[in-house]
Amino acid sequence: MKEDFRSVEFAPGKVLSIETGRLAKQADGAVVVRMGDTMTLCTAVSAKEPKPGQSFFPLTVDHRESFSAGGRFPGGFIKREGRPSEKEVLSSRLIDRVLRPLFPKGYRCDTQIISNVVSSDGQNDADVLGGVGASAALHISDVPFAGPIAEVRVGRVDGEFIINPTLDELENSDLDMIVGGTVDSVLMIEGEMHEVSEKDMLEAIKAAHGSIITLCEFQEELREEFGKPKREYTPEEYPEELENKVRELATQKIKDHVNVGLGKEEYSAGLKEIKDGTVAELEEEYEDEIGTIKEVLSDIEKAELRNLILEKKKRIDGRTPTDIRDIWTQAGYITRAHGSSIFTRGETQALVSVTLGTKKDEQAVDTLFDEEAKQFFLHYNFPPYSVGEAGYMRGPGRREIGHGHLAERSLRMMMPSFDDFGYVIRVISDITESNGSSSMASVCGGSMALMDAGVPLKKPVAGIAMGMIVGDEETVVLSDIRGEEDFMGDMDFKTAGTADGITSCQMDMKVGGISFEIIEEALEQAHEGRMHILGKMAETISTARESLSEFAPQFVKMEIDGDMIGAVIGPGGKVIQTLQKETDTEIWIEEDEQGKGQITISADSLEKAQDAQSRIKAITGHLDEGATYKGVVKSIKDFGAFVEVAPGRDGLLHISEIDHKHVDKVSDYLSVGDELDVKLLKIEPGNKLRLSRKALIEKEG
Repeated sequence: MKEDFRSVEFAPGKVLSIETGRLAKQADGAVVVRMGDTMTLCTAVSAKEPKPGQSFFPLTVDHRESFSAGGRFPGGFIKREGRPSEKEVLSSRLIDRVLRPLFPKGYRCDTQIISNVVSSDGQNDADVLGGVGASAALHISDVPFAGPIAEVRVGRVDGEFIINPTLDELENSDLDMIVGGTVDSVLMIEGEMHEVSEKDMLEAIKAAHGSIITLCEFQEELREEFGKPKREYTPEEYPEELENKVRELATQKIKDHVNVGLGKEEYSAGLKEIKDGTVAELEEEYEDEIGTIKEVLSDIEKAELRNLILEKKKRIDGRTPTDIRDIWTQAGYITRAHGSSIFTRGETQALVSVTLGTKKDEQAVDTLFDEEAKQFFLHYNFPPYSVGEAGYMRGPGRREIGHGHLAERSLRMMMPSFDDFGYVIRVISDITESNGSSSMASVCGGSMALMDAGVPLKKPVAGIAMGMIVGDEETVVLSDIRGEEDFMGDMDFKTAGTADGITSCQMDMKVGGISFEIIEEALEQAHEGRMHILGKMAETISTARESLSEFAPQFVKMEIDGDMIGAVIGPGGKVIQTLQKETDTEIWIEEDEQGKGQITISADSLEKAQDAQSRIKAITGHLDEGATYKGVVKSIKDFGAFVEVAPGRDGLLHISEIDHKHVDKVSDYLSVGDELDVKLLKIEPGNKLRLSRKALIEKEG
């Protein structure tokens, strides 16, 4: 049994080690990947035979991060890990998307990849290590797999690219991008950046690919030493006679239909009629091969769609490769939302709403690498009716989480800081129609809805999805792909950004061997499309509204001396709790680095927040002569009443200041515990307060 680590320096100062043979020996392949003190156990298991009737490739990838890896307990009542966190789901998707295209066509054996983070040093994120480990586990196993692949993260600090930067290094980086690929080409890109140019992004991809090559070559060395012989796999072929009959019946009909230039509904209905008719003609003779007939029909459709684009540079809806579908937009559609928009591009539509919340609405994030509170959310929903289907409404799946995260990070780079705009912000994108790139529609609609809500976005953000068809002699890049082009094509490349640069990207390749020249062409074509979409959005809204919705919470901020924080909070929080209750507000106090107390007051009206502000000023000794305060009568005397205008601050309301007419007895007008508005006439020596009630009462006659 071999059980020592092998190491490779895959980038300057970056060393990765892999061990096999110590753990999980009953898996088809298992490795432990280590970088720094972060370690992840990656296993690969694939069934020897497919399940009867299995019509798809059942690949499952699970990346899990145990809190014990960082020497911590999980937060919450139940002290064990539960459902995967959003971070774990996103990391699983990153691994899945690179591996999936490299399994043999037609392979349908249940396959599971598990990446279990067993140690974390708090600096090296295990998501990219999971990608390398998953590939290594598959590569040394007997599972058929056209790898190896590798994944790396690329950052840039002071103009220099850093491969697999630490979390501290990422703090100063203007991009955070994960790139996955083989020795020959890039297969997956996912990341966010601070308005990076297309040229700089391409250079980052090239830098990442250099390290990917090194890691793939390292895995080849591991296979030579530890690898098992690959199991034999021969893809099933269609029965020749049946395939010929299907092609004879349907090829010309599908070709004619594809060339018409139709929208989604007309195209799908016509295609269904052709396919159903073909099945009807053959089902009596081939009643056990209905599935095969449908697969051949799908192959014909795919081939004809691709030929149309490659040969005629024409698409199924009549567009050229660079055309963007018609766009219409609207802002302020939802009456009670704090901001809203509709973004429609072709047959894809997003209804987006924005909710502005207070600090109590922020989300405590408890993951292996992140404990900070989250103050900006984008939640993406994909109901069945958006594609004309009936289905179950359950919680968000991996697709919804992934699409929402992509849209969220696209906008996050242009969001104001919490210090500048003290609202917790939630964006909801409900996809009401879908035919291609609903995540990018969410970016566009989200940008417009945020501006409609008065959120001071630094710049508007738009997104576009690109596709690609690779032929024997040429490659065609497509702008603004629709659903069929995504399914039948060889690339899905989404970029989002402003007029000045890219803020996020996501690319998935279904074929290998794509050149950097093609990626560059796709980036430039995407830039042109993004500028077109930004122009269409600007026709509706291009800057943030000057005022917030009347239904949004109102804020007041103030600063007090640090030694007065205790007075505002009071013993056991009594003072601040009373303030919040009496003024119907929420109050947060934080001590800054200079020792000052930073106070945020929120309420459903500005008047309530200002009332609380004036009371806090009174507590801290900042009373303003001439200001009005809401007070409580504490005691009654023959010569007047003592009124508390702030916790611990009483003033004298002299009998002569109770009313314009003569007052014989104070008790005829006031009782202990009464609440009343009083005006502070003067702060006399000794910090004595002289109050008036009659100054706020209109004199009769």
